Order: sequence, then C-alpha cells, then structure tokens
Amino acid sequence: MFSFLKTNKNYEDVNASSFKKLLAETPNAVILDVRTAAEMRSGAIQGAINIDLMSADFQQKISKLDKSKTYFVYCRSGNRSGQACKMMGNAGFEHLYNLSGGMMSWPY
Repeated sequence: MFSFLKTNKNYEDVNASSFKKLLAETPNAVILDVRTAAEMRSGAIQGAINIDLMSADFQQKISKLDKSKTYFVYCRSGNRSGQACKMMGNAGFEHLYNLSGGMMSWPY
C-alpha cells in the first residue's frame, strides 16, 4: 500500500443493519442527525439530536459535545454525515459511525 494514497479516515461507514446493531450495543451513544430541521421533521431515528451540518455554527456546536462518547451520525444519503464525521474526527472525536446510505437506506 502506498502510504501517500492512504486517507486519514477516523470514522467507520456502516450499513443500516450494522448501524442499528452497534447502536443497540453501545451504552450512552449519541445519535446525531446533521440534516436541516425541516428534513428531520419528515422522519428521524428515535432519540437523535439535530445539528445541521450546513449551519454557520456547526463547528461551534460540535466543539461543545463530549469527545469521549460514541457518535452515530446520519443524514439523508450519507454524504453530509460523512463530511460531519470527518470534521468531528479532525476535532478529536474518536468513536464515530456514519450511516452509509443515510435515511434513504434506513428501513427501521
């Protein structure tokens, strides 16, 4: 493997069934919905908190979160939540799971 081709990815992309299973197995996990408030109103994973990735104060809001907790992050398709996970990882968060495929892949 060429080391210069490795990306510094500090989160794990997981499918819906793995996301649900890991969530059930992780005490004190935080579910983070990074969609807009309007998108969240159309349906969300139970217990999720909403911090819109596109809001001007996203970085400020995530800086106040407990870095020792495990975060399960999702959006509509998995793109914004992947970006959010990358930002959170760069900010020192170590336990991050991104819902691959987002809410569009969530049958529960």
